[in-house]
Amino acid sequence: MEIRNKQTGAVMYGTEFSRNICSLPITPELLAQYGFDPVFEGPQATTIPPYQYSQRSGVEFIDNKWYTKYIAGPIFTDRAATETEVAQTAAEQEAAYKAQKDAEQATSVRASRKTKLADCDWTQLADSPVDATVWATHRQALRDITTQAGFPWTIEWPVAPE
Repeated sequence: MEIRNKQTGAVMYGTEFSRNICSLPITPELLAQYGFDPVFEGPQATTIPPYQYSQRSGVEFIDNKWYTKYIAGPIFTDRAATETEVAQTAAEQEAAYKAQKDAEQATSVRASRKTKLADCDWTQLADSPVDATVWATHRQALRDITTQAGFPWTIEWPVAPE
């Protein structure tokens, strides 16, 4: 449970309130007595592009109640150099992040492809009761998914022959 200080706007967890302000069981009446409001869980961000996820971004007041606010993120900002980090623009950070996510997604797609290929290895055996040429074409199509325009995020998996 999260709560919001009416006077300062600071948000804290209920455990912090209990530890630092009042150890009585938290009720709406107790919160009001100490000048706090409960913060209800808000809806997650929707329609999120491949490189983003739903991330918390403070609280917002809706219909006389406070709710957690979520946005699609991450959000990048220019970063100055420190003793341990090199200065990076928001664009550089975003490009590095996207490259990392592309690599992770490509690894996942390749793992799925490896499983699909292994599942039809038997079709290439000499005594297999299927048309090996048709299956060889299917297997090549599986190998070629990395050349698709949407790779690694949009894959049109070839349909296995019957």
